[in-house]
Amino acid sequence: MAEAAALDPPLPGEDVKPFTPEKAKEIVMSLQQPAVFCNMVFNWPVLHWNAKYLSEVLDGRTIRFRMGMKKRDTAPQFETKCSYVEATLEEFLAWTSGQPTSVSRPFSCYDSSKYWAYADYKYIARIFEDKTEIFKDIMWSDFGFPGRNGKESTLWIGSAGANTPCHLDSYGCNLVLQIQGRKRWHLFPPSNTTFLYPTRIPYEESSIFSKVNVVNPDLRHYPQFRKAQAHVVTLNPGQVLFVPRHWWHYVESIDPITVSINSWIELDADHKARVEEAITRTLVCAIKSAENPSHVDAWLNPTEVEATSHEINLQYLNGAISAYLEYQTVTVSEDRDPSTHDTEKEASSCKRRKIQVNTKPEDYKSGTHEAGFTVVKAKKLEKIPFGVHLIPVLPQSQEASSGGAGAVESDSRDLLSENEGGHFGKSRCTGKQSVMSNDCETLADQTDSDSTANPSQMAISTNDLLDCLVNPQIISLVAGLLLERERV
Repeated sequence: MAEAAALDPPLPGEDVKPFTPEKAKEIVMSLQQPAVFCNMVFNWPVLHWNAKYLSEVLDGRTIRFRMGMKKRDTAPQFETKCSYVEATLEEFLAWTSGQPTSVSRPFSCYDSSKYWAYADYKYIARIFEDKTEIFKDIMWSDFGFPGRNGKESTLWIGSAGANTPCHLDSYGCNLVLQIQGRKRWHLFPPSNTTFLYPTRIPYEESSIFSKVNVVNPDLRHYPQFRKAQAHVVTLNPGQVLFVPRHWWHYVESIDPITVSINSWIELDADHKARVEEAITRTLVCAIKSAENPSHVDAWLNPTEVEATSHEINLQYLNGAISAYLEYQTVTVSEDRDPSTHDTEKEASSCKRRKIQVNTKPEDYKSGTHEAGFTVVKAKKLEKIPFGVHLIPVLPQSQEASSGGAGAVESDSRDLLSENEGGHFGKSRCTGKQSVMSNDCETLADQTDSDSTANPSQMAISTNDLLDCLVNPQIISLVAGLLLERERV
């Protein structure tokens, strides 16, 4: 399998970035496909943030690791099927290097040859809340977003095999910087949504999961996946991947230790997306909460502390609709006054933020609500400047695999040969979760269980109903109808 070449540091006299912040932002706002930026971050202090350095900075502070099995199953390893360990980075490094269990005690019952560990989705603003000067090490302003740094970023630290199940993010687009090790990204365009069998179980606000394990698909249960068109790229240290809005992605660490940082860029389209997420939350919580408690599956992702009440969910829905309609009014006003077009509102530090019980509908009417959002506007480029500094992530050859989204990928050099010249979200919660366990037997039992229904079971389940009821296409239609009612 071809791999992209690691980046060399710029030579003396060549330390000029290929794109100005203004041009980089224009590219980001114009791109409709994933692409890799090269030579844009060589002077960022964050490039020194390897796991060993972070271990010294955190100085014994524990963080939460998600534990999964390295074996390839046809079912995705959702977070509801993992167990969790609280450990220091020093203990994590000892475990990955095979040191005695006395040094890596929290991981003592996990064989590193069979399990992976992932400290994923850690908000830098939280884990370094007493070291705020470190935020400046991350300079997203080079991509045209002034003031955005580590405070608006998220940290990911994993061992080989650590992965994020295939999903799409409801809000924003994504910039991802690779710092240590390499990660392989499998990306699918929004047009492939039907082929990826979207589901909201497990439920997590602003994440739509795929039922398919895209690296080992069960084509008997999910035959439409044959039609999916994977765009696969290996991200190397010093490279920045741009993930467009609503692109599906499965991400896996392929080196012994990986460290990466990302930031979600808020978009105008997020206003309607928040309405759609509010509808989804209301329906999923109402229907799943009505099930017989003795038969309830682990439907709530560990990132969600509890199912919010119907009353709170309706408040959220009304607030999101009010905010959307007010945004439409403001947009019309701005269109009449061109001088306001480049105004940006306060950016959110989180892609998602847990809905607070005391939230009032009127809180959502202002763009400066706690969750915040950025109205990102930039002129569209007539031609994207692909080349050695901006590498498109192209679709795989359909001949590469009989599965439709196989394991053969193109590296940066192959891509260049074909393209020369040419919110109201919620935060990850730190509270103790019901699925947290250090019991290896429990983890093995959870991971071995297939998420598909028993073939002999003919009855339609609650989850089957929800897969249809909260399908993204249906939710989009319902949101449109609700908004039309409010406009009248």
